[in-house]
Amino acid sequence: MVLAFGILLAFGAMLAWAFGDFLIQRSARKVGDVQALAIIGIVGSIGLIPFIIKDLPLLLVKENLYFLIALGALTFIDAILDFEALKEGKLSIIDVIFEIELPVTVALSYFFFKETLSTFQFIIIFVVLWGMILMATKSFSHWRTKLEKGVWMAFASAVLMGVVNFMTASSSKRMSPLLAVWLPWVVFTIITVVVIWRREGLSDFGKNLKNYTWLLVMTGIVDTVAWVFYAYATKNNSISIITAITECYPAIAMLLGLWFNKEHIKWHQYIGAGLALAGSIILATTV
Repeated sequence: MVLAFGILLAFGAMLAWAFGDFLIQRSARKVGDVQALAIIGIVGSIGLIPFIIKDLPLLLVKENLYFLIALGALTFIDAILDFEALKEGKLSIIDVIFEIELPVTVALSYFFFKETLSTFQFIIIFVVLWGMILMATKSFSHWRTKLEKGVWMAFASAVLMGVVNFMTASSSKRMSPLLAVWLPWVVFTIITVVVIWRREGLSDFGKNLKNYTWLLVMTGIVDTVAWVFYAYATKNNSISIITAITECYPAIAMLLGLWFNKEHIKWHQYIGAGLALAGSIILATTV
């Protein structure tokens, strides 16, 4: 029963992340990376307050407090790379590259929680990675200079995302799922607001919030919901299994990019997408 509910939450996180990345791309292109991140943080930080009050005493344990503060700082760095990759690149390409977070998360889960995968599952992960290479490559002639825009930032973000996944899941198991999301949200929100204030002042931030209220608030809600679902899904279940299921989200994000953004990709990139997405789905069904 617990596993079944966890799987439902994982699919919920998958859907929310797909639509969240679509909204993040649009938000980042309208107001910039840092401002979009600030709105997500503000929405999540305020929206979760009524639900985390009972868990606040857990922060009196110094190890918990320091761990979540570090997670918040790391989330800020990862989110900036994530947003920049989405802003510069094609949604249909970037979201598939983000799947490298899966093997990173699995590796950390193996080393720290002794979670294991079968030989078949490791083979499928390799197929997913090969698919991402095909997706990321715009042309095989002069390979190094023909990568799609935003690919390198997407790779860096994906590695950090795997670490953030693991730390969020670990915090959920050790403390509270909502606290694992809320305090890091508060931390990176403070960082982003300070950056905006020091770099350009808050007046432009206020104007953008007024002009794009619906888009920015919806982005914040959807992204926060995705992380809350993920935190609850991993609380009593295998981090590797839950993360594998959520990695199906690029299938929806790719369709959103192709349909709404009118993106165009080459035949070998379709093959790569098929390998990566099919691999993720197969991996999810092996649990």
